Amino acid sequence: MVALLVLSIVISGCVTSVSNVLDVDSKATQPIPAKLIAEMSKKGMSPAAPVLVRIFKDESELEIWKRDRSGRFALLKTYPMCRWSGKLGPKTKNGDRQAPEGFYHVTAGMLNPASQYYLSFNLGYPNRLESALGYSGEALMVHGACSSSGCFAMTDEGVAEIYAIAREALKGGQASFQVEAFPFRMTPQNMAKNRNDPNFNFWLNLKQGYDFFEVTRQQPSVSYCERRYVFNSRFEGGEPADPLAACPPSTSSMLPAVASRDEADLLAMNKLVSAGAGASVHAYSDGGMHPSFRKLLDRRGPKKLAEMTSTNSVPVSRPDAALADPHIEDE
Repeated sequence: MVALLVLSIVISGCVTSVSNVLDVDSKATQPIPAKLIAEMSKKGMSPAAPVLVRIFKDESELEIWKRDRSGRFALLKTYPMCRWSGKLGPKTKNGDRQAPEGFYHVTAGMLNPASQYYLSFNLGYPNRLESALGYSGEALMVHGACSSSGCFAMTDEGVAEIYAIAREALKGGQASFQVEAFPFRMTPQNMAKNRNDPNFNFWLNLKQGYDFFEVTRQQPSVSYCERRYVFNSRFEGGEPADPLAACPPSTSSMLPAVASRDEADLLAMNKLVSAGAGASVHAYSDGGMHPSFRKLLDRRGPKKLAEMTSTNSVPVSRPDAALADPHIEDE
């Protein structure tokens, strides 16, 4: 294991000494904390059971779900996010500081034990749809510390747990785990608040996958055609080859309960709009952080927060922007 790490690290140029390699090996093999193992047992899960990750920018939270004995996914733990950058909406080009939104699949080869931000895993942005749309960018990660330029920073302690849970699921036989990155929890209230955003139609597309999981607690299958995500469809002749072309004939597995959820949410959203629900106006210039970290930043300052969230005291990125409220309500 150490020899393989030496080779990969020399190639990547991340660190150069054997002592650092041993440190990397130690970080990457940390066990899942006993408290979390006990929580899994209580919820009918095993460490090797499949995992699914959901990320919500506006709430600055990352959820870890695991399959339980019933065969459905159940929530194991919600982690507060220390920092994300950009604004609500998808990442489209390299250097825009945007954290991605969409559906991604992470394999064991995308885990990075030699991350400069303690531990990390690559989301796989751009996915096949994003590549076809001409979106650019690379190395978009979930990692430690409290610094972001397009990634999701979870603190060293947080990412250590997330990494260990993902590692054990992949070792248990899961070929890849799905990461679903959303702008916000896709409730009728949040959809109504964000109805005037230019990304609204894109978010309606993401909500189809969100709703499937909410109703079934099963991972949605993901395909790409007509410049959008298509969920849980079986296409004649196999998966569409061109994400930009018209969708080929298919058999949709849309369940009545999911269709009812979609219809009920749309009705609720329209009622909120008709009742005069205010639209959200985004005022921030660069992402946000969970309120718990925002309070620490405000009270203790960026240097102390960096020391609390990173073993290397990686500086908090753009602390003034992080202290700003993510949005204001349109009166």
